[in-house]
Amino acid sequence: MVALPEKAAREVQRAMTEAKLPEGTVLRVGVAGGGCSGFNYKLGFDSNASTERDHIIEQHGVRIAVDKKSDLYLDGTTIDWIETLERRGFHFENPNATRSCGCGSSFGM
Repeated sequence: MVALPEKAAREVQRAMTEAKLPEGTVLRVGVAGGGCSGFNYKLGFDSNASTERDHIIEQHGVRIAVDKKSDLYLDGTTIDWIETLERRGFHFENPNATRSCGCGSSFGM
């Protein structure tokens, strides 16, 4: 499963509050084919998560859903929030990736 440190969880909660999302909404994390390295990371909100097709956990008050297919590629991944002069946003640290692009939005295995 994925890990969401406290700082990243606060940013997710802020975004959910600003968007006025309904109770029960989860952070949807997944992968899709594409990008310069083979797979793209996907982040979004979902109100239709299901324990039948998703692994669902809660970290620092945020419920996270990863579909079972994506979980194979994301197991052990940390999704952190970074703020630097060059970049502000979520950063994926994936121990399964053998290569990634310069911007960090895609990876290969």
